[in-house]
Amino acid sequence: MEKADINKVRASVNQQCGSRVMIVLDRGRNKVDIQEGVIQKAYPSVFTVLVEDSKATNPPQLLSFSYTDIITKDIRMKLC
Repeated sequence: MEKADINKVRASVNQQCGSRVMIVLDRGRNKVDIQEGVIQKAYPSVFTVLVEDSKATNPPQLLSFSYTDIITKDIRMKLC
């Protein structure tokens, strides 16, 4: 993993702040979690995504991910 790769991912995520994304989380052992949310902020080593659940009873969750999660394909993001 090179520093240039992380800088590319960081720049891409920073450019998409405020955009709606679909996140596919690889939980291991063939377990996949799909969530939809909005990229809130991009920090130097992590970024945050606000996920609202389809059920009205659950409050919104603020999830944080590392840029290396994208490079290692632990998560995959797609614009909605």
